[in-house]
Amino acid sequence: MLKLPKRKILRSKQMFQKVYLHGRSFADRYLVLYIFPLIGTERKVGFAAGKKLGNAVVRNRLKRMMRESYRQNQEKLAEGFCCLLVARRAAIDVKEPIMRKAFLKLAGRAGVLKKSGHGEY
Repeated sequence: MLKLPKRKILRSKQMFQKVYLHGRSFADRYLVLYIFPLIGTERKVGFAAGKKLGNAVVRNRLKRMMRESYRQNQEKLAEGFCCLLVARRAAIDVKEPIMRKAFLKLAGRAGVLKKSGHGEY
C-alpha cells in the first residue's frame, strides 16, 4: 500500500510561492504542474485549487483527486524535486482516472518520470 506522509506535502506559503515563481510549468486541459528542483533525494508535493473553481466542497474534491493521482503514481517519479499540482476549471467535471492520466502525461512532459524498460510510462 502506497502512502503519502505529511512530511512530503508542501505546507508553507513560502514554498508554494517559491515553486510558483521559480519552477517550470507544464499544463494541459485539467492540470498545471510546476516543477522545482530540490537538493538531495527528497521529493515534495503540493496541491492547489483556486476559489474561482467553486465552493469548498468542489475545491476539496479536486485536491483529493490530485492527491490520489500522485499517491498512486509516486513510485514512477524520480527524486530530487518539488512539484505543485494546480487544478483547472475543466477538472471539475472529470473522474479520478482521467485526472491520473493527465498527471502522468504532464509528469512525462516535465521529465520527472523514471525511465522504464518497456517504452511505456
